[in-house]
Amino acid sequence: MYLVMGITGKVGSATATHLLAHGRKVRAIIRNRDKAANWADQGVELVDGDWNDAAAVKRALDGVEGAFVMLPANWAPSADFKEAKSVIASYVQALTKAAPLRLVALSSMGANRTSGLGMITALSLMEQEFRHLTLPTAYVRAGGFFENFLYGFHVAQGGTLPVYYNPTNRKSTMVATNDIGAEVATLLSGPAWSGHRVIELGSMVSADEVAAQLGEVMQRDVKAFAVPRAGWAAAFEQFGVPKGQTAPAEEMFEAVNVGWMDLGVESTEHVASATSARDVFAAAQKAATA
Repeated sequence: MYLVMGITGKVGSATATHLLAHGRKVRAIIRNRDKAANWADQGVELVDGDWNDAAAVKRALDGVEGAFVMLPANWAPSADFKEAKSVIASYVQALTKAAPLRLVALSSMGANRTSGLGMITALSLMEQEFRHLTLPTAYVRAGGFFENFLYGFHVAQGGTLPVYYNPTNRKSTMVATNDIGAEVATLLSGPAWSGHRVIELGSMVSADEVAAQLGEVMQRDVKAFAVPRAGWAAAFEQFGVPKGQTAPAEEMFEAVNVGWMDLGVESTEHVASATSARDVFAAAQKAATA
């Protein structure tokens, strides 16, 4: 039995799918059974609870061979990252008591640093706290998700894909969420290890390459366009980030653009992407027209 956090999200869903495909039993902690009904139909054991509730997390961890944990996505965290710190504390308390045979945590490229990361700071804090755990732990430092470019289907009809990568021909680490799920499932159910491991997951890809692959699927010429730095705040607000709270998102992309999230951090393992941006776009288009 394996615990998968965030099963109703993209990475948790991909992880559970890969585990189930290999005949593994899966448990998930959920707040809304209606949203997770399809997983119950597939045999996933659902545990009611909240990620901030250490007792609920402990119940979900009881008896599992391995656990996959992540932090909720938060594009507008408090200045002190209190939301992430609360979830991290809950995890640490529960993991100390339940102690599964192995732990896999979703992190991010750049989480080896402790400042200048914006939103990624939450994952850096998680890694720092988890270092005190004695159980075998793997940190999957994923690159930027190709799925984050799916807005391109709506905005690139005129041939332009607005991005925050500047320059657009500079490569940074990117990955598909399906590849993350596959790697997490392998880490959870594959050969045992001891100590703490860090796996960099993804391949170096430029925004220009992503735009070109989007264009191939859309059957039109698409070029990446770097949104001017002065327009970032307004752009993030259009995506739903509250006015005046866009700084963490802005700082994150600044970190990407100065190379803080490139592959090759010392003492890390590397797993290359198996899925391209083109694959992600094609699958999304197929699903939309099915």
